[in-house]
Amino acid sequence: MELKAVVFSIPYGVVFVVLGLFVNLLQAICFLTIRPLSKSAYRKINGTVASLLWLVHICLLEWWAGLKVKLYTDLETYRLMGKEHALLMPNHMCDADVLIGFLLAQRLGCLRSALMVMKKSAKYLPIFGWTSWFLGFVFLNRSWEKDESNLKRSLQGLKDFPMPFWLTMYAEGTRMTPDKLSEAQKFAASRKLPIPKNVLIPRTKGFVTAVKNLRSFVPAVYDVTLAVPEGHSTPSLRTIMERKSTMVKIHIKRYSMKELPQSDEAIAQWCRDRFVAKDSMLDKFRAEGTFGDQEIHDTGRSIMALLVNCSSCYLIYLAMVKLCQKFSLLSTWRGVGVLVTSFAAIVLLMHIFIEYTKLPKQKGVQTTQSTRGKATDFKFN
Repeated sequence: MELKAVVFSIPYGVVFVVLGLFVNLLQAICFLTIRPLSKSAYRKINGTVASLLWLVHICLLEWWAGLKVKLYTDLETYRLMGKEHALLMPNHMCDADVLIGFLLAQRLGCLRSALMVMKKSAKYLPIFGWTSWFLGFVFLNRSWEKDESNLKRSLQGLKDFPMPFWLTMYAEGTRMTPDKLSEAQKFAASRKLPIPKNVLIPRTKGFVTAVKNLRSFVPAVYDVTLAVPEGHSTPSLRTIMERKSTMVKIHIKRYSMKELPQSDEAIAQWCRDRFVAKDSMLDKFRAEGTFGDQEIHDTGRSIMALLVNCSSCYLIYLAMVKLCQKFSLLSTWRGVGVLVTSFAAIVLLMHIFIEYTKLPKQKGVQTTQSTRGKATDFKFN
């Protein structure tokens, strides 16, 4: 982790750790006391509590790093977003996709019920993973034999969800990298499939299971396409910490669950067809820098996120000053040692988060000449 990211992560890390542990404590109390009495009330309270932590992340994106997000969709879809249950199917562009998903959910009024399907290892991340587990995120092993029953059970458990929810599922199963794109292109060529340039080939078993288990009470699938315009860098947790401003453009097309086919293979082919169309859309985006004339007016940065972050900073740092004064932590070597150890632990935790989210080192593979042009337009970090 670069020194600049380490230095910038300390003030955010203090708020993230202290607020996060407070949120986790409240979640644990609600889990033990409210959930046995009313699962619906637990979900509402839990979502509100967790959104405090997510709003700090959103403030980091918008107010600290200056990330700009532009949304493209039709007005009918825009009016429905945040007011209905939906299964989201985005391309997995970068390691900040999860945070961008929170930002989009907040703008459209469903941050409290923004759920995701994630790899199991994320569940063990301190604070973030714990918060996600209490919220009901679905964690998978990436082994279908182990995941099938867990996924079905988790999806059926959403039937009585008391608020409009978004369930985000990354059908590609992993983040885009040049190595993985090259592997996807080789696989597509060997199976005589359309060769992707901007996305990976989706793993359809999870998506098929999601559609079959959700279609009775979830009215829509949102096909979400994210792209970074030319001249802007792909966002990552490290670049966000370093205050490197960038822009992400998001296109959303709504499909009614009633439109989707019935058989497993037909649903799987529908998913693959969407990613072929998504790939073509990204090709056009590279040439034009836009998703067309459906841009929704930007509501601007979230004032609520700024207020939550500023209030949290004030209360946490005020409490730290009071503790230092009460226990004379700055006037004894022991007290200084406690403070240094605490800050070192926070730096270590932030390092773990940044390393966990970083894209793996690439092997330097090259795409074939026929597909190289647009694929290498991505600015991978």
